[in-house]
Amino acid sequence: MNRLFGAAAPKPPKATLNSAISNIDTRISSIDVKLASLTAELTGYQTKLSKLREGPGKTALKQKALKVLQRRKQYEAQRDQLQSQVWNMEQAQTMQDNLMNTIVTIDALKSTNKALRKEYGKVDIDKIERLQDEMADLLDVGNEIQESLARSYDVPEDVDEAELDAELEALGQEVEMEREFGMGAEGAVPSFMQDEVPEFIDEAPTTAGKVKEVAG
Repeated sequence: MNRLFGAAAPKPPKATLNSAISNIDTRISSIDVKLASLTAELTGYQTKLSKLREGPGKTALKQKALKVLQRRKQYEAQRDQLQSQVWNMEQAQTMQDNLMNTIVTIDALKSTNKALRKEYGKVDIDKIERLQDEMADLLDVGNEIQESLARSYDVPEDVDEAELDAELEALGQEVEMEREFGMGAEGAVPSFMQDEVPEFIDEAPTTAGKVKEVAG
């Protein structure tokens, strides 16, 4: 069938901005080569004209130089137009690239948002609050334990030295009175130095040795 009716011609690939810019850059390079050749030719004419005297020969050479100059201006105008086209296409390419980057960024944000919603859905706020409350209670208990362990045992913070001196003097007077009135055996231990005998001990402890140790 293809031989009878002919096969459909393949469709040419769609032009892109990059390919169009590349093609125009090639044309601009070709024009630059021609402009360089025309400039060199004009330079030669100018050198010859500067050495010739006024006359028909100089006039004819001048006409050739003017034609070359005119051609160069036409090529320069073409190059300027092509460069403007390249500039416009580059701007369009930049806008297209920015748009593609924006689309990629939006897609990434959507994916991240979806993943975050899925993960946050697994988090129970009530459980977190209860856990925080439990931790606060445990910290309070720990603080109470530390305060209890650091508490002093009936030791007054502020001790009045005058009261201590008075108490010490009273104890001294008690010792003197016991010695003067012979209360107890000779060398007996003062009442404030006597040990109280616990109820579960049958015999009272011997105090003679203690008195000797105190006296010694």
